[in-house]
Amino acid sequence: MLGSSKAFSGFAVNDIEKAKRFYDETLGLETSVEHGLLTLRLAGDTRVLVYPKPHHTPATFTVLNFPVDDIDAAVDALTARGVVFERYPGMEADEKGIFRGGGPYIAWFTDPAGNILSVLQDR
Repeated sequence: MLGSSKAFSGFAVNDIEKAKRFYDETLGLETSVEHGLLTLRLAGDTRVLVYPKPHHTPATFTVLNFPVDDIDAAVDALTARGVVFERYPGMEADEKGIFRGGGPYIAWFTDPAGNILSVLQDR
């Protein structure tokens, strides 16, 4: 019944303007704001809705993953734009913040609302 629906994902932030600046300027995504809601436009005409929530509590899991061809180059570029990479217990990351311990290489970071994002590269 919903197989042909153009479904989309969404998550909350506490400040739409800060989120827009981060996703637009820091990550270089195409964004738009309409009716107080932020839309992220990703590759393949994928859209993600970002909505305001006054008493927002960030998710404790990754809400958005960005596959990249070269994780080292992506991490270097994001670091140059002020992104700080997270480190988690039991997930030993290298000096750049990249976890290379099994599965895809992955580096986690947060948006201004504390939502967890990642860049990842298949090996």
